[in-house]
Order: sequence, then C-alpha cells, then structure tokens
Amino acid sequence: MKVGLICPVWFPVPPEAYGGIERVVALLADGLVADGHDVTLFASGESQTRARLDAVFPTAPSEWIGHTFWELRHMIFALRRSREFDIVHDHTGLLGLALGGLLDVPFCHTVHGPLDGLPGSLYDDVLSLSPRSNLISISLNQRSPRPSFPWIANCPNALDLSLYPFRRKSGGDYLVFLGRMSPDKGAHRALAVALETGLPLKIAAKCREPAEIRYFDEFVRPHLGGSIEYVGEVGHADKVELLMGARALLFPIDWEEPFGLVVIEAMACGTPVISTRRGAVPEIVEHGRTGILVDNYREMEDPAVLEEADKLDPAVLRREIEERFSPEHMVADHVAAYEATIEAAATA
Repeated sequence: MKVGLICPVWFPVPPEAYGGIERVVALLADGLVADGHDVTLFASGESQTRARLDAVFPTAPSEWIGHTFWELRHMIFALRRSREFDIVHDHTGLLGLALGGLLDVPFCHTVHGPLDGLPGSLYDDVLSLSPRSNLISISLNQRSPRPSFPWIANCPNALDLSLYPFRRKSGGDYLVFLGRMSPDKGAHRALAVALETGLPLKIAAKCREPAEIRYFDEFVRPHLGGSIEYVGEVGHADKVELLMGARALLFPIDWEEPFGLVVIEAMACGTPVISTRRGAVPEIVEHGRTGILVDNYREMEDPAVLEEADKLDPAVLRREIEERFSPEHMVADHVAAYEATIEAAATA
C-alpha cells in the first residue's frame, strides 16, 4: 500500500522533547515500512524516519507554532502529491482536515484533540464541507461528544518499548508529574498532593508559550524549593529516568484527555499511575490492577491511595503495555483503517 502520512510541521519527527503526536507518527511511519508498505512522511526536514521523508521546511518552524502560513504551506506541499498514494493520512488538525476533504483519493484524519466545546463545533463546520472525510479516534471516550461523526476506526497510541527499559522494583522516593503547564493537565494539583502528603515531587513539563508561562508563574513557581522541584522540559532519556525512579506518576487531569501518552509511558517503566477518572484513562488503566483511579484529585492525598499504588506489580504494568499498546498492534489497527477508508471511497 502506498501511504502519504502528514505530520504537524512544528516539531521534528520524532521530537527531541515534548511532542506526543510527532512521537506517535514516527512510530507509525517506521512500523508501516517494516510491515512492507511504501510510506512517504511529510514532516520537517531534520526528521528521522525509515519512510521516505519529504519536507518543504528544512527545519521545524517551532517559533511560529499556530501561525497559518507555515501550516498551510506544509499542507499544500503534501496534498499536491496526493495522487501518488493509495491513501493520505493526516495528523495535523482542522486545516489538514478541511484541505484533505478536497482530495479525490481516499483520505483519513486522526483526531488527536478533544471534541467537546468549541473544538467539536469547529469539527462540525469543517466536516460539513468535507463529507467524504473519514476520522480515526485514539480512544472511544474521545468520540463521546460527537458519536455521529464519520468514524472509520479507533487506533490507540503505542510505544517503542525498546526505548522504555524495565528495570525497576516497586517504590521510589518521590512523586513525578509529566506533561505541559496548563490548568487542565494539573501541575498545581500534583503540587497540592505533594505538599499535603509531605512527599517530594519532581515536575517535568513543557513551559514555552505565554499562557503556560503565566500559569507556571502564578500557580507553580511560588511553591518551588525544598522537596518540590521543577526540572524543566526533559528529553526522552531524562524522562525515562524520572519515571523509573518515581514512586508514582500523578496524572490529576481535569478535562477529557483524548489519550494520555505519559500514562502508558509510566506503565511501560513499571511505575504506578494515580489518575483522576477522566477522559480515556479508564480505557487504559484498570483500577487496582494496572493503576489507581480516583474521582477527585484530593483523594490522592490519602495515604491509603499511595499504599494501594505501592502494591501494584510493576511486571503486570509492563505486560499490559506489551500486550495492548505495541507498535505491531498500532500498525495493524491503521492498516485495517486504511483498507476500510479505501473501501468506503470506492463505494461513495
């Protein structure tokens, strides 16, 4: 199968630090090539991939993230090649979906963000102009606000497990928070849990954009010092070390997280996850067996919750990821989605 795979252009593939979409696309592209498919990846020029790489920008225009000119130029560059492929698969966002709807070749689009509120309304508007588009979800919960959308498949994210060594025993001496600086991710809630329990906390988070910096300055910076440490935005190796050494990952989200890649990253390392019961987390974590789920983050302050997390078997967590979130599983899901998209286009 000839596949045109379009990644957001803002960060290289795979990313050096933050960039969940780029990390997943990198894994998918390499996995499809290993499975025998002819893949062209449209991404920034410094990307590393087993697929054929094509780029309009030699380096990722990260400083212009969110500005339409760079995204539009990237999309037009990719879509002009569309007739070379059996299917075009877009990971970019609403602009990619809108333009992809103009194609006369089979086209599918992965929704990586939430669909409640304004994002869902915008998807409604774009899909009204792109009736032939097919959508891929990354969790079933993600579909809840818009179950009638043209879903073609559900393809959960995966990990390259060779990059997540498992050499841990139960129990570390600190808690860890990983993500980005925003209220919905909840670094301030993780901080409150650490202060209440008296346990050390290491915070590793993306903090580049103005809103992230404002949030950090108001809610996180005043509490740093002593046992509360902000280690910045970490690369992959440092992230894995943080996870393997932690007693637990705190994931106190307050929104409908479409997936939560850091949850399976922690589990792959054998590190217990303590999370609020929101978004896709209940699809990933089985309470009491592969993690601990609570209804309110304040429950994380209960010593009994941490003790319950301590009892989880790291080997069970790792095995869960190997069985459910392997690259082979993700590639098979996507090949089935591509076949369904091609079949749907042929009968349209």
